[in-house]
Amino acid sequence: MSIDLNGIGSGQVNTRRTAADQPVTPPLPASPDPAAPRVAAPQGDKVSLSSMQQLKQQLDQVPEVDDSRVEQIKAALADGSYKVDAEKLAQKMLDMDESIFG
Repeated sequence: MSIDLNGIGSGQVNTRRTAADQPVTPPLPASPDPAAPRVAAPQGDKVSLSSMQQLKQQLDQVPEVDDSRVEQIKAALADGSYKVDAEKLAQKMLDMDESIFG
């Protein structure tokens, strides 16, 4: 009895490769002759990390917490003027759930 899981037949799962199926790897070249002239390797794409370092420095200067906003909220909580918009909060929770679980 064979079981077909999403179009995968019994002959398609965990099949073994024979020596003829194995990829052929070329032999490694012999070690270079130290007296032979050196040929420059082809130049590929170059990556510069200086822009990433500059970005990191800029981000390091920005505070993680907006202290003035925290103080405003603390004051509003203390004097009772801080109001929560229940509909806005519920919508944000639904949006977050959608972004996580799709």
